[in-house]
Amino acid sequence: MFKSVSAILSLTLLFLISACGSAQTPGEPASAPAAQPPAASAATKTIKHAMGTAEIKGTPKRIVTLEWVYAEDLLALGVQPTGVADIAGYKRNFSIQPQLAAETVDVGTRQESNLEAIAGLKPDLIITSANRAKQNYEQLKKIAPTIVFDSYPAEGAGDQYTEMETTFKTIADLTGKTSEADKVLGDLQKTYADSKEKLKAANKEGAEFVLTQAYSNQNAAQLRLFTDNSMAVQILQRAGMKNAFKSSKFESFGFTTGSVELLPSVQNANFLYIVQPEDNVFEKQLKDNAVWKGLNFVKENRSYMLPGTTWIFGGPLSAQVFVQLATKAIAK
Repeated sequence: MFKSVSAILSLTLLFLISACGSAQTPGEPASAPAAQPPAASAATKTIKHAMGTAEIKGTPKRIVTLEWVYAEDLLALGVQPTGVADIAGYKRNFSIQPQLAAETVDVGTRQESNLEAIAGLKPDLIITSANRAKQNYEQLKKIAPTIVFDSYPAEGAGDQYTEMETTFKTIADLTGKTSEADKVLGDLQKTYADSKEKLKAANKEGAEFVLTQAYSNQNAAQLRLFTDNSMAVQILQRAGMKNAFKSSKFESFGFTTGSVELLPSVQNANFLYIVQPEDNVFEKQLKDNAVWKGLNFVKENRSYMLPGTTWIFGGPLSAQVFVQLATKAIAK
Protein backbone atom coordinates (compact mmCIF):
# COMPACT_ATOMS: atom_id res chain seq x y z
CA MET A 1 0.00 0.00 0.00
CA PHE A 2 2.83 2.41 0.90
CA LYS A 3 4.59 1.56 -2.37
CA SER A 4 1.45 2.34 -4.37
CA VAL A 5 1.01 5.74 -2.72
CA SER A 6 4.71 6.48 -3.26
CA ALA A 7 4.42 5.60 -6.94
CA ILE A 8 1.40 7.86 -7.37
CA LEU A 9 3.17 10.76 -5.67
CA SER A 10 6.22 10.26 -7.89
CA LEU A 11 4.13 10.34 -11.06
CA THR A 12 2.30 13.46 -9.87
CA LEU A 13 5.59 15.20 -9.14
CA LEU A 14 6.95 14.35 -12.60
CA PHE A 15 3.79 15.74 -14.23
CA LEU A 16 4.07 19.00 -12.31
CA ILE A 17 7.74 19.40 -13.22
CA SER A 18 6.93 18.76 -16.87
CA ALA A 19 4.07 21.29 -16.85
CA CYS A 20 6.18 23.97 -15.14
CA GLY A 21 8.99 23.48 -17.63
CA SER A 22 6.78 24.32 -20.63
CA ALA A 23 4.63 27.36 -21.53
CA GLN A 24 2.92 25.30 -24.17
CA THR A 25 -0.87 25.30 -24.10
CA PRO A 26 -2.92 22.24 -24.97
CA GLY A 27 -2.99 21.60 -28.70
CA GLU A 28 -0.11 24.04 -29.49
CA PRO A 29 2.90 22.65 -31.38
CA ALA A 30 6.22 22.39 -29.57
CA SER A 31 7.58 25.39 -31.49
CA ALA A 32 4.68 27.80 -32.01
CA PRO A 33 4.90 30.23 -34.99
CA ALA A 34 4.81 33.99 -34.47
CA ALA A 35 1.36 35.45 -34.09
CA GLN A 36 -0.29 36.42 -37.39
CA PRO A 37 -2.81 39.25 -37.94
CA PRO A 38 -6.40 38.19 -38.50
CA ALA A 39 -7.03 37.03 -42.08
CA ALA A 40 -9.70 39.65 -42.66
CA SER A 41 -7.31 42.45 -41.71
CA ALA A 42 -4.51 41.14 -43.95
CA ALA A 43 -6.91 40.99 -46.89
CA THR A 44 -8.15 44.57 -46.55
CA LYS A 45 -6.48 47.30 -48.58
CA THR A 46 -6.97 51.02 -48.18
CA ILE A 47 -6.73 52.74 -51.55
CA LYS A 48 -6.31 56.49 -51.86
CA HIS A 49 -7.87 57.78 -55.06
CA ALA A 50 -8.90 61.01 -56.79
CA MET A 51 -11.97 61.54 -54.60
CA GLY A 52 -11.08 59.97 -51.26
CA THR A 53 -10.25 56.50 -49.99
CA ALA A 54 -11.79 53.08 -50.39
CA GLU A 55 -11.52 49.95 -48.24
CA ILE A 56 -11.23 46.86 -50.42
CA LYS A 57 -11.75 43.55 -48.62
CA GLY A 58 -10.35 40.45 -50.21
CA THR A 59 -9.93 40.07 -53.97
CA PRO A 60 -12.77 41.71 -55.92
CA LYS A 61 -14.56 39.32 -58.24
CA ARG A 62 -17.62 41.30 -59.36
CA ILE A 63 -16.25 44.53 -60.82
CA VAL A 64 -18.18 47.28 -62.59
CA THR A 65 -16.29 49.80 -64.75
CA LEU A 66 -17.83 53.11 -65.77
CA GLU A 67 -15.06 54.15 -68.16
CA TRP A 68 -13.87 52.05 -71.09
CA VAL A 69 -10.16 52.15 -70.25
CA TYR A 70 -10.74 50.31 -66.96
CA ALA A 71 -12.67 47.58 -68.75
CA GLU A 72 -9.66 47.22 -71.04
CA ASP A 73 -7.33 47.07 -68.04
CA LEU A 74 -9.29 44.19 -66.55
CA LEU A 75 -9.40 42.30 -69.83
CA ALA A 76 -5.64 42.73 -70.24
CA LEU A 77 -5.24 41.05 -66.84
CA GLY A 78 -7.53 38.16 -67.77
CA VAL A 79 -10.46 39.43 -65.69
CA GLN A 80 -13.92 39.86 -67.19
CA PRO A 81 -15.83 42.84 -65.74
CA THR A 82 -19.31 42.11 -64.48
CA GLY A 83 -20.73 45.38 -65.76
CA VAL A 84 -19.50 48.07 -68.19
CA ALA A 85 -20.89 51.45 -69.20
CA ASP A 86 -21.87 51.74 -72.88
CA ILE A 87 -20.83 48.33 -74.17
CA ALA A 88 -21.89 49.19 -77.72
CA GLY A 89 -19.57 52.19 -77.71
CA TYR A 90 -16.73 50.09 -76.32
CA LYS A 91 -17.09 47.52 -79.09
CA ARG A 92 -17.28 50.25 -81.72
CA ASN A 93 -14.07 51.96 -80.61
CA PHE A 94 -11.82 49.14 -79.40
CA SER A 95 -10.05 46.58 -81.56
CA ILE A 96 -8.18 44.73 -78.80
CA GLN A 97 -8.28 41.14 -77.63
CA PRO A 98 -9.71 39.63 -75.50
CA GLN A 99 -13.21 40.93 -76.00
CA LEU A 100 -15.94 41.47 -73.43
CA ALA A 101 -17.88 38.36 -72.49
CA ALA A 102 -21.40 38.03 -73.83
CA GLU A 103 -22.80 38.00 -70.29
CA THR A 104 -21.23 41.35 -69.34
CA VAL A 105 -24.07 43.69 -68.37
CA ASP A 106 -24.46 47.18 -69.81
CA VAL A 107 -24.95 49.70 -66.98
CA GLY A 108 -25.92 52.81 -68.93
CA THR A 109 -23.82 55.51 -70.50
CA ARG A 110 -20.47 56.75 -69.28
CA GLN A 111 -22.00 60.16 -68.73
CA GLU A 112 -25.06 58.88 -66.86
CA SER A 113 -24.74 55.44 -65.34
CA ASN A 114 -27.77 53.38 -64.31
CA LEU A 115 -27.42 53.15 -60.53
CA GLU A 116 -30.19 50.55 -60.21
CA ALA A 117 -28.51 48.30 -62.77
CA ILE A 118 -25.18 48.65 -60.97
CA ALA A 119 -26.71 47.85 -57.58
CA GLY A 120 -28.50 44.85 -59.06
CA LEU A 121 -25.17 43.31 -60.04
CA LYS A 122 -24.05 43.32 -56.39
CA PRO A 123 -20.50 44.42 -57.22
CA ASP A 124 -17.67 44.27 -54.73
CA LEU A 125 -15.78 47.04 -56.59
CA ILE A 126 -16.71 49.95 -58.86
CA ILE A 127 -14.06 51.73 -60.94
CA THR A 128 -14.76 55.11 -62.49
CA SER A 129 -13.06 58.30 -63.68
CA ALA A 130 -12.81 61.70 -62.04
CA ASN A 131 -14.57 63.58 -64.83
CA ARG A 132 -17.55 61.16 -64.62
CA ALA A 133 -17.72 60.67 -60.84
CA LYS A 134 -18.37 64.27 -59.90
CA GLN A 135 -22.10 63.74 -60.30
CA ASN A 136 -22.62 60.31 -58.71
CA TYR A 137 -19.66 59.35 -56.51
CA GLU A 138 -21.66 59.57 -53.27
CA GLN A 139 -24.34 57.23 -54.65
CA LEU A 140 -21.81 54.80 -56.10
CA LYS A 141 -19.84 54.31 -52.90
CA LYS A 142 -23.08 53.40 -51.10
CA ILE A 143 -23.45 50.49 -53.53
CA ALA A 144 -19.88 49.18 -53.30
CA PRO A 145 -16.33 50.39 -52.64
CA THR A 146 -15.60 52.86 -55.44
CA ILE A 147 -12.21 53.89 -56.80
CA VAL A 148 -11.87 57.06 -58.89
CA PHE A 149 -8.90 57.53 -61.22
CA ASP A 150 -7.96 60.76 -62.98
CA SER A 151 -6.69 60.10 -66.51
CA TYR A 152 -5.92 63.77 -67.12
CA PRO A 153 -3.45 65.13 -64.55
CA ALA A 154 -3.32 68.89 -64.13
CA GLU A 155 -0.32 70.84 -65.33
CA GLY A 156 2.70 69.90 -63.22
CA ALA A 157 0.90 66.94 -61.63
CA GLY A 158 2.32 64.18 -63.82
CA ASP A 159 1.62 62.94 -67.31
CA GLN A 160 -1.12 60.87 -68.88
CA TYR A 161 1.09 57.93 -69.81
CA THR A 162 2.50 57.48 -66.32
CA GLU A 163 -1.04 57.75 -64.94
CA MET A 164 -2.17 54.99 -67.31
CA GLU A 165 0.59 52.64 -66.15
CA THR A 166 0.07 53.45 -62.46
CA THR A 167 -3.66 52.86 -62.71
CA PHE A 168 -3.11 49.56 -64.53
CA LYS A 169 -0.73 48.37 -61.81
CA THR A 170 -3.17 49.39 -59.07
CA ILE A 171 -5.99 47.43 -60.67
CA ALA A 172 -3.63 44.47 -61.10
CA ASP A 173 -2.71 44.59 -57.41
CA LEU A 174 -6.36 44.70 -56.35
CA THR A 175 -7.26 41.72 -58.54
CA GLY A 176 -4.21 39.65 -57.63
CA LYS A 177 -2.79 39.89 -61.15
CA THR A 178 0.56 41.62 -60.68
CA SER A 179 2.54 39.05 -62.63
CA GLU A 180 0.08 39.34 -65.53
CA ALA A 181 0.48 43.11 -65.46
CA ASP A 182 4.27 42.80 -65.59
CA LYS A 183 4.00 40.64 -68.70
CA VAL A 184 1.59 43.01 -70.44
CA LEU A 185 3.82 46.03 -69.77
CA GLY A 186 6.90 44.05 -70.75
CA ASP A 187 5.29 43.11 -74.08
CA LEU A 188 4.46 46.78 -74.65
CA GLN A 189 8.11 47.77 -74.15
CA LYS A 190 9.13 45.13 -76.69
CA THR A 191 6.63 46.60 -79.15
CA TYR A 192 8.23 50.03 -78.76
CA ALA A 193 11.65 48.52 -79.42
CA ASP A 194 10.33 46.67 -82.50
CA SER A 195 8.79 49.90 -83.83
CA LYS A 196 12.09 51.72 -83.48
CA GLU A 197 13.83 48.99 -85.48
CA LYS A 198 11.20 49.07 -88.23
CA LEU A 199 11.42 52.84 -88.54
CA LYS A 200 15.21 52.65 -88.65
CA ALA A 201 15.10 49.99 -91.37
CA ALA A 202 12.81 52.24 -93.42
CA ASN A 203 15.09 55.29 -92.90
CA LYS A 204 12.31 56.91 -90.87
CA GLU A 205 14.11 56.92 -87.54
CA GLY A 206 13.02 59.95 -85.50
CA ALA A 207 10.24 60.70 -87.98
CA GLU A 208 8.12 63.76 -87.23
CA PHE A 209 4.38 63.35 -87.05
CA VAL A 210 1.20 65.20 -86.24
CA LEU A 211 -1.80 63.27 -84.97
CA THR A 212 -5.43 64.24 -85.28
CA GLN A 213 -8.79 62.75 -84.44
CA ALA A 214 -11.22 64.43 -86.82
CA TYR A 215 -15.01 64.61 -87.09
CA SER A 216 -17.76 66.83 -88.48
CA ASN A 217 -19.43 69.46 -86.32
CA GLN A 218 -22.40 71.24 -87.89
CA ASN A 219 -21.09 70.03 -91.26
CA ALA A 220 -17.68 71.61 -90.67
CA ALA A 221 -14.43 69.69 -90.21
CA GLN A 222 -13.29 69.70 -86.58
CA LEU A 223 -9.77 68.55 -85.75
CA ARG A 224 -8.19 67.54 -82.48
CA LEU A 225 -4.43 67.97 -82.74
CA PHE A 226 -2.64 66.09 -79.98
CA THR A 227 -0.13 67.81 -77.76
CA ASP A 228 3.02 66.53 -76.03
CA ASN A 229 1.23 65.86 -72.73
CA SER A 230 -1.28 63.49 -74.35
CA MET A 231 -0.90 59.77 -73.87
CA ALA A 232 -1.13 59.22 -77.64
CA VAL A 233 1.89 61.42 -78.34
CA GLN A 234 3.84 59.89 -75.48
CA ILE A 235 3.18 56.44 -76.92
CA LEU A 236 4.64 57.39 -80.32
CA GLN A 237 7.57 59.16 -78.68
CA ARG A 238 8.48 55.89 -76.97
CA ALA A 239 8.88 54.42 -80.45
CA GLY A 240 11.30 57.21 -81.35
CA MET A 241 8.93 59.48 -83.27
CA LYS A 242 8.67 63.24 -82.68
CA ASN A 243 5.55 65.36 -82.37
CA ALA A 244 5.61 68.39 -84.71
CA PHE A 245 2.55 70.11 -83.23
CA LYS A 246 3.11 72.47 -80.32
CA SER A 247 0.35 74.21 -78.40
CA SER A 248 0.73 77.71 -77.01
CA LYS A 249 -0.88 76.60 -73.75
CA PHE A 250 -1.34 73.55 -71.55
CA GLU A 251 -4.19 71.35 -72.79
CA SER A 252 -5.64 69.35 -69.92
CA PHE A 253 -7.12 66.67 -72.21
CA GLY A 254 -4.02 66.54 -74.39
CA PHE A 255 -5.31 68.11 -77.60
CA THR A 256 -6.08 71.44 -79.26
CA THR A 257 -9.35 71.66 -81.16
CA GLY A 258 -9.58 73.72 -84.32
CA SER A 259 -10.01 73.78 -88.08
CA VAL A 260 -7.83 72.95 -91.07
CA GLU A 261 -6.11 76.29 -90.49
CA LEU A 262 -4.05 74.58 -87.74
CA LEU A 263 -2.27 72.38 -90.28
CA PRO A 264 0.02 74.61 -92.41
CA SER A 265 2.48 74.98 -89.51
CA VAL A 266 3.02 71.20 -89.42
CA GLN A 267 2.77 70.37 -93.12
CA ASN A 268 6.30 68.96 -93.32
CA ALA A 269 5.52 66.20 -90.82
CA ASN A 270 3.80 62.86 -91.40
CA PHE A 271 0.06 63.31 -90.91
CA LEU A 272 -1.71 60.56 -88.95
CA TYR A 273 -5.48 60.87 -88.74
CA ILE A 274 -8.28 58.89 -87.17
CA VAL A 275 -11.80 59.22 -88.55
CA GLN A 276 -14.92 57.11 -88.63
CA PRO A 277 -15.57 55.73 -92.14
CA GLU A 278 -19.00 57.34 -92.31
CA ASP A 279 -17.60 60.70 -91.16
CA ASN A 280 -14.34 61.10 -93.11
CA VAL A 281 -14.04 64.89 -93.22
CA PHE A 282 -10.93 64.70 -95.39
CA GLU A 283 -12.85 62.99 -98.18
CA LYS A 284 -15.98 65.10 -97.69
CA GLN A 285 -15.78 68.59 -96.19
CA LEU A 286 -12.08 69.10 -97.01
CA LYS A 287 -11.89 67.31 -100.34
CA ASP A 288 -11.81 70.56 -102.36
CA ASN A 289 -10.51 72.83 -99.62
CA ALA A 290 -7.62 74.98 -100.90
CA VAL A 291 -5.73 74.94 -97.59
CA TRP A 292 -5.98 71.17 -97.31
CA LYS A 293 -4.98 70.53 -100.93
CA GLY A 294 -1.97 72.84 -100.61
CA LEU A 295 -0.40 71.07 -97.63
CA ASN A 296 2.94 69.35 -98.29
CA PHE A 297 1.95 66.09 -96.60
CA VAL A 298 -1.12 65.94 -98.85
CA LYS A 299 0.79 66.65 -102.07
CA GLU A 300 3.57 64.23 -101.09
CA ASN A 301 1.24 61.43 -99.96
CA ARG A 302 2.38 61.50 -96.34
CA SER A 303 -1.09 61.49 -94.80
CA TYR A 304 -2.14 58.18 -93.29
CA MET A 305 -5.60 57.13 -92.14
CA LEU A 306 -5.73 54.86 -89.11
CA PRO A 307 -8.82 52.69 -88.46
CA GLY A 308 -11.74 54.28 -86.63
CA THR A 309 -11.29 51.63 -83.93
CA THR A 310 -7.85 53.02 -83.04
CA TRP A 311 -8.50 54.09 -79.45
CA ILE A 312 -5.91 56.53 -78.10
CA PHE A 313 -7.39 57.03 -74.63
CA GLY A 314 -7.04 53.43 -73.47
CA GLY A 315 -4.67 51.19 -71.57
CA PRO A 316 -1.59 49.14 -72.52
CA LEU A 317 -3.32 46.94 -75.09
CA SER A 318 -4.70 49.95 -76.96
CA ALA A 319 -1.25 51.54 -76.79
CA GLN A 320 0.27 48.46 -78.37
CA VAL A 321 -2.25 48.40 -81.24
CA PHE A 322 -1.86 52.13 -81.83
CA VAL A 323 1.94 52.20 -82.06
CA GLN A 324 1.93 49.17 -84.37
CA LEU A 325 -0.54 50.84 -86.74
CA ALA A 326 1.30 54.17 -86.72
CA THR A 327 4.66 52.48 -87.31
CA LYS A 328 3.30 50.41 -90.19
CA ALA A 329 1.85 53.54 -91.81
CA ILE A 330 4.97 55.69 -91.57
CA ALA A 331 7.53 52.94 -92.25
CA LYS A 332 5.94 51.66 -95.43
